[in-house]
Amino acid sequence: MNKNKLITFLSLTTGAAVSISTINKYIQIHATNKNLLENTNALCYKWRLGNIHYTKTGNGKPLLFIHDLNSISSGFEWNLLVHVLSKHFTVYTIDLLGCGRSEKPNITYTNYLYVQLISNFIQSVIGKRTDIITCRSSASIALMACSSNPELFNRILLINPDSILTCSKIPGKSAKLYKFILDLPILGTLIYHISTSKKVIQDLLVKEYFENPFSIKRILLDEYYESSHLGDSPKSAFSSITCHYTKCNIINALKKIDNSIYILGSKHIQGMYERLKEFQEYNPAIEIGMIEKGLYSPQLEHPEEILSAIEMYLSD
Repeated sequence: MNKNKLITFLSLTTGAAVSISTINKYIQIHATNKNLLENTNALCYKWRLGNIHYTKTGNGKPLLFIHDLNSISSGFEWNLLVHVLSKHFTVYTIDLLGCGRSEKPNITYTNYLYVQLISNFIQSVIGKRTDIITCRSSASIALMACSSNPELFNRILLINPDSILTCSKIPGKSAKLYKFILDLPILGTLIYHISTSKKVIQDLLVKEYFENPFSIKRILLDEYYESSHLGDSPKSAFSSITCHYTKCNIINALKKIDNSIYILGSKHIQGMYERLKEFQEYNPAIEIGMIEKGLYSPQLEHPEEILSAIEMYLSD
């Protein structure tokens, strides 16, 4: 390549990089300018890897909600349950590191990292044995944390947990390559923004989260969209989750746990009953129940049914 062609190539490359960087910045500003997730009553736990956003409401025995381990998720997913349950419990919601309103450092996120976060949070902030309620992929975090530190946990309720096989996935060559690309400062950020566009999030809500797409409110879509774009490096958790760095084989933990575990599964998710029975195979003491309405987010679509199940399970 001669000198003139090299200069032209470098100029075009630099121009493209500047343009993409400008687009990335615009997307982030546009996604977060409504401040829908701002909460004047929010608290901050200064953890060693970053500040953790959480809320505390009510009086009584401690109850901690852990949202789905997804870069679009945060503690707001439990808002429809908190007010009712706070009449009987001290209810905590937490935004996991890399998610929602918590800090989002540019690091690789692992299951062990989140296990340490939950254990440290209970020790430092709650200070008592705690009841836990999780949704979907955060189930493995609660189970691994309970297996390591059973004295911190009381009862555990899992809503639509990932299958044991899904929990056990490990990063392969293609996943590691994809993470490398996602971690690139400009191109990786653009791919992330495409992967968390409003259209993509809306399709996810329609296909997986809600049974009735007409029950999805516009503000909920905007909240998910904002949650996925807050912070310094929102793509970092996304790349780790997507490429299976947060997965962990939970079989030994399941066998070891002596705490009370109750698992709720949505009836209309294909294979859910078989999934729950597989959990019981490794720990016969686990109780299971089926949710008659909704898909992966019944706490948002049918909170009354989830509240009924929670109140029944956690009643003394």
